[in-house]
Amino acid sequence: MNSIELSKNIIKKARNIVLLTGAGVSTESGIKDFRSRSGIYTLAPEYILSIDYFYKHPREFYQFAVENLYHPEAAPNKGHDILAKWEKAGKVSSIVTQNIDGLHQKAGSQNVIEFHGTMKTASCQNCGKVYETEEMVLRMKKLDDFYVCNHCQTKQEKQRYIKPDVVLFGDTGEWFTVEGFNTIIDTIHQADCLLVLGTSLKVTPFSTFPQYRNVDVPLIIINQGDTPYDHAKNTYVINESIGKTLSIIDESI
Repeated sequence: MNSIELSKNIIKKARNIVLLTGAGVSTESGIKDFRSRSGIYTLAPEYILSIDYFYKHPREFYQFAVENLYHPEAAPNKGHDILAKWEKAGKVSSIVTQNIDGLHQKAGSQNVIEFHGTMKTASCQNCGKVYETEEMVLRMKKLDDFYVCNHCQTKQEKQRYIKPDVVLFGDTGEWFTVEGFNTIIDTIHQADCLLVLGTSLKVTPFSTFPQYRNVDVPLIIINQGDTPYDHAKNTYVINESIGKTLSIIDESI
């Protein structure tokens, strides 16, 4: 029996699937994969998308981020839709995603942990005022210092910079805390199936999460490339399109 057939049986019986998702889920919606050869990693975003670069060159940072990370026109694909359907049916309990595009939520998934944050909003680093990214794009066209919050005052202007609510290199996010990690680990502990979609599982700390599944819980990986967990015990690997594979599995549920 091949991995797809075995995965069908596992997912059919599962009642508490936890998902770990990455860029490969969104490529079928036309969003580039950061780490593919044709992705924007060729532009060394470890520097451009760092917290240091943001504070030194906020305008250039925003120009790059809006052009490469902000995709308001993108629509959920078949894979997103099926996951939302499974959550509604009570099979999927939680999605922990590296993606910042909000497509899981657009498809209707409710229980989504955006581990790397979101490009939907930006926040003042002083007062916490939240700005929609759509508003920030308009501010870019009208104001020279569009990235400075005009809702509060401080002596140091940089303290009032409005930063997109994504986790940058050298940055920490709301889930990068002891409480955040424990919440995710507890969620994985409770899973009766761990389903990994579209991520190489090579970027820490996200890559550590599969280690926290219970030993008897199956790990299903659907990804075009290899991962460090491909040969782990009780693991099923499918190197195919996510939308196509989930559609095949969904037909049997």
